[in-house]
Amino acid sequence: MSAVEVTEGSVKVGMCGQPLFYRQALPPSGEARLCVLLLHGIRFSSENWLQIGTLRALAAAGCRAVALDLPGFGQSKAAEAPAPVGELAPGEFLRQVCEGLQTGPVVVVSPSLSGMYSLPFLFQHTQQVKAYIPVAPICTDKFTAEQYSGVQVPTLIVYGDQDTQLGEVSLRNLSHLPNRKVVVMKGAGHACYLDDPGTWHKSILDFLQTLS
Repeated sequence: MSAVEVTEGSVKVGMCGQPLFYRQALPPSGEARLCVLLLHGIRFSSENWLQIGTLRALAAAGCRAVALDLPGFGQSKAAEAPAPVGELAPGEFLRQVCEGLQTGPVVVVSPSLSGMYSLPFLFQHTQQVKAYIPVAPICTDKFTAEQYSGVQVPTLIVYGDQDTQLGEVSLRNLSHLPNRKVVVMKGAGHACYLDDPGTWHKSILDFLQTLS
């Protein structure tokens, strides 16, 4: 089997002014079964998904994996964010990202800070979301139980059992999503994927296998 290659690029998003940087890994052979969009938390960037092997793991499993540097972070520092940190960004932002990347319906991996982007996208452009993998995202309290209960998107809620603040708050809110599974990573903190990449990769790959 040929090795997975990680490439770099940029995508133009109308509401940001400057292009956004991304890293991408494609399946070594054949067409991608799914496209997975990896977002990141406030202290992180697409580089973390490269370092812990998530881009390569997804590509080796037959997925197109794209890790984005959000506006104001990593190599997208010059891009203007469409909303202040902690406020909901327009769902149109990620719709434009996906359009620019030509992803089609996408699996969104959304840790921490990136909830301000992924949740509006989930609610406003549900048909564009193939599946949702939130990892203790912010902004879950900005939607009602009724709003959550109306979203049928397959969801894998992942959090570390040492994340007693955002992990537990987000779990409580996201548990109103009807089509959900939950993975609690033992001994892991807020950035649970960094604490235990092996369990993280197994959890998301097993979940992705269940998607038609």
